[in-house]
Amino acid sequence: MSAPSARSQLLRRKPVAEFAREDSGLARRIGPLQLMGFGIGATIGTGIFFVLSTAVPEAGPAVIVSFVIAAVTAGFTALCYAELASSIPVAGSSYSYAYATLGEVVAYAVGWCLVLEYAVSSAAVSVGWSEYLNQLLDDTLGVRIPDALSGAPGAGGVVNLPAIVLVTLCALLLIRGASESARANAVMVVVKVAVLLLFVVIAFTGFRSGNLTPFASMGVAGISVAASTIFFSFIGLDAVSTAGEEVRDPRRTLPLAIVGALVVVTVVYLLVAVSAVGAQPAAEFEGQEAGLAVILERVTGSTWPGVVLAAGAVVSIFSVTLVTMYGQTRILFAMSRDGMIPSLFSRVDARTLTPVRGTVAVALFVGALAGFVPLDFLIDLTSMGTLVAFTVVSIGVMVLRRTQPDLQRGFRVPGYPVVPVLSVAFCLYLIAGLSGTTYLLFAGWLAVAAVVYVTYARTHSKLRTTGR
Repeated sequence: MSAPSARSQLLRRKPVAEFAREDSGLARRIGPLQLMGFGIGATIGTGIFFVLSTAVPEAGPAVIVSFVIAAVTAGFTALCYAELASSIPVAGSSYSYAYATLGEVVAYAVGWCLVLEYAVSSAAVSVGWSEYLNQLLDDTLGVRIPDALSGAPGAGGVVNLPAIVLVTLCALLLIRGASESARANAVMVVVKVAVLLLFVVIAFTGFRSGNLTPFASMGVAGISVAASTIFFSFIGLDAVSTAGEEVRDPRRTLPLAIVGALVVVTVVYLLVAVSAVGAQPAAEFEGQEAGLAVILERVTGSTWPGVVLAAGAVVSIFSVTLVTMYGQTRILFAMSRDGMIPSLFSRVDARTLTPVRGTVAVALFVGALAGFVPLDFLIDLTSMGTLVAFTVVSIGVMVLRRTQPDLQRGFRVPGYPVVPVLSVAFCLYLIAGLSGTTYLLFAGWLAVAAVVYVTYARTHSKLRTTGR
């Protein structure tokens, strides 16, 4: 038999039936409400507590439109995720879906995008957590963590120590187990939604229509750039699908949790955005730390609402970091099981039924990013990784419909094929709005991925050893 060509090796696919046969060693303990809480927990707080300070200067009050564009894009993609998650209910999310539909090299690239997405997102929200922790300490005790210990080099500090502490605490909780993490996250989700609704109610009392004019001061280009930045806040949808092998009745639970989380998140985001830009002039958002807490203090003339919001942000951002770090460990678990990266990441501890060593490795990497990289660089890189993964998922739906039309699906995208096509179009539109620096950093990341694929993954792939 002749050796397979290089092209056939790059495009080899992992059969859907093989996903179903694999025994991961992970325990199916997560129910539908807990999983929906994962989606809400990974999303609300990822950006809403601090992204306005970046997005409003880019779009002005028209940032409201930017949120709508980002939400519509996330909505189309969520429907595509729901179909693939119900068809291939395994760990790995977009990586696994790409492996089944578009081939090994695409899946590997998507896997690296997801590693970037989750690592950078976890680090970015940890930096935001540090800002709100300082605000809370200032309001309650009149003290602040010194700048040298609460900011990365390039952001006025030496190391962001609170961010590193947060990453460490999340890693310890994840090592205890997925169900324990889900229960802790559920409590934090209730707290964060309640705090944000409190913000909305109070901020609307200070709403001034004059703050909305001029509405689109930066034009259509500004709205597009802001939408690309804001999309960073919708990463949680992907996190839901990473739990495919730890969910009870996954074909039903995964689609329900993905769509349910999207609805809750979108409503909360739009309410916060409208109330915030109505309560404070757009020019005052730029460079504002713990911005939502500051808005409440100005509206009420008192510190207690800001204290409550800062405390809520500290709790809610903890849950975001927890779930995004969970998602990254499961992406790496799936890639490791397929031979794409070393087996370290797919070793499950017999006592906790979690990938302990992989979790520690993730914590070290994320902690380094959180402690030493400024926030601005992190946000746009997360958006790029997320949008590329979302684009592949949308294409994967169309490929799988064509190649395996009879595959069991617990959910089907309504309006097919229009919805997947629109999802791809919106994702590409937002990618176009990202900065040139982001493109260069992303290209460098993929170049590293290519080197690792050629030197390791190509020869260690399980599909190579099984002759597929």
